[in-house]
Amino acid sequence: MGRSLCASSFVAVGLVVLVCSAAAAAAETYVVGDSKGWGFSVAYDSWASGKAFAAGDTLVFNYQAGVHNVVAASAAEYRSCRVRNAADAAATAAGSAEVELKEGVNYFICGVPGHCAAGMKLRVVADEFPSADTK
Repeated sequence: MGRSLCASSFVAVGLVVLVCSAAAAAAETYVVGDSKGWGFSVAYDSWASGKAFAAGDTLVFNYQAGVHNVVAASAAEYRSCRVRNAADAAATAAGSAEVELKEGVNYFICGVPGHCAAGMKLRVVADEFPSADTK
């Protein structure tokens, strides 16, 4: 009986690992703005429309280093195009950022003054993390 219980436990653990691995493999990576990146030349509402985002997906923001940045924003910051503190408003030298989406509405803006108002803002709705066979 001890061997049977041990074998059953091993199979159960294996199934859990398999299911978790399949779910992680289902996550998608999206380059914001595709080849144009994060800047003034993309209508981000149009870019996001038609895409099925899910919690756990990754957004990659590629932008001109030292000119732009990307800030995860609240709904109020998104609407007003104002960031919560001065450090978020500075351009960054990185030139790239990766963000994992959380379930629900995710807001992003360029924190450099005037850039959000000029169109550098993105609203993405991420559905609950799907099972491996639904994405």
